[in-house]
Amino acid sequence: MSQTVLGILAIVAGAVFCFRGYLALRSVIGVWGAFVGFGLGAALVALLTGEPPLAGLLGWVGAIVGALLLGGLAYTFYAVAVILTMGSVGYALGSGAAALFTATPWVVVVAGLVGAAILVVIALAANMPALLLILVAAVGGASAIVAGIALLMGVLPLSGAEPDTLAQALSEHWWLNVAYLVLLVVGIVTQLRHRSTADLRASYR
Repeated sequence: MSQTVLGILAIVAGAVFCFRGYLALRSVIGVWGAFVGFGLGAALVALLTGEPPLAGLLGWVGAIVGALLLGGLAYTFYAVAVILTMGSVGYALGSGAAALFTATPWVVVVAGLVGAAILVVIALAANMPALLLILVAAVGGASAIVAGIALLMGVLPLSGAEPDTLAQALSEHWWLNVAYLVLLVVGIVTQLRHRSTADLRASYR
């Protein structure tokens, strides 16, 4: 049940981010922050209790509190929005790339942190120009949708919904790669057709 719920949440949040990420910046990033917070809250409780994510009431409470906290912060504060959005996508890209080269777990984590830091710094320094926003939204959204599909189909176990495990699933199932590429292209094209001149900072004023 929990795997189904998380898979559906990943698909919904990913679709909003992939296809609408640039069109309704502040609201969409609030949703993305809530999705990240949900996963972090569930993972933190699982780490403290030793149980699988969302295995009991405490896991759900942690996930919901995390979603409300990070979602609210991302919607309210520009800096938090940048750190959450760019950090989560950068970590996924960095760790996923390292995992594809069968790197050791600690190298995967370091690569993810480096990727997160690079995207956050670029975003803050460049004031999140339109093309960067669109690219990051499409990449993050497509990744979340594919992860959600993999969870629903049992290709990706709930306990292994991490960038390195997702990268392994992508390498073993070619159709997931095709789905990711199609979603990425469609997401970029959709957002480019409706983009405005606003940047992320402007939406927080």
